[in-house]
Amino acid sequence: MNLNRIKTLATAVALLLLAVACNQKPQNAPAPAGGAKAQRPMEKMTIRYVDVDTILEKYNLAKDINEAMLRKQNQFDAAQQQRSNDINKFADQMQTKYKNNGYLTEESFNADQATLAKKQREAESYLGNLQQNIQNELSQSQQQLLDSINNFMQEYAKQKGYDMVLKKEATLYIDPRFDVTDDVIEGLNKRYTKVAKK
Repeated sequence: MNLNRIKTLATAVALLLLAVACNQKPQNAPAPAGGAKAQRPMEKMTIRYVDVDTILEKYNLAKDINEAMLRKQNQFDAAQQQRSNDINKFADQMQTKYKNNGYLTEESFNADQATLAKKQREAESYLGNLQQNIQNELSQSQQQLLDSINNFMQEYAKQKGYDMVLKKEATLYIDPRFDVTDDVIEGLNKRYTKVAKK
């Protein structure tokens, strides 16, 4: 046999043995990086989504909160208008009195100026406190709404066997077949008991 043929045959056998050895997994070989998860196929998950804007529009608790906040805002606007009218009326009376030489002394003019300044400070303080109270009530109502929706969604997902319920707004695309918004709204409204108006 030719020496070159022997070398070529030996090289081919060595390459063949190397290829077979690479394809065999040793019994005590370490697990691949990433652990067993790298070997497992992707788990099947049951995922649905909701449109939060629609929930906030149709959930009766959200409607009631919006109505309550609108009433509070109207009360604030009315209080602001009343105090503004009172201050303007007093300022107009001062202006008329000044034009008609009604202030006989500088002290009487200064006293009315001090009264006007006091009315302005009191109005600012009152309206600031009223606005803060409204803001606090809004924050509490928003937290109540969020807690109500979150608690319901946990029970709902567990009952329906969903692994995940996403917000539509946080996704790029989901098939509309997986939209459970109407079902969620129906469930939320069934369990909601309307509270007395504040």
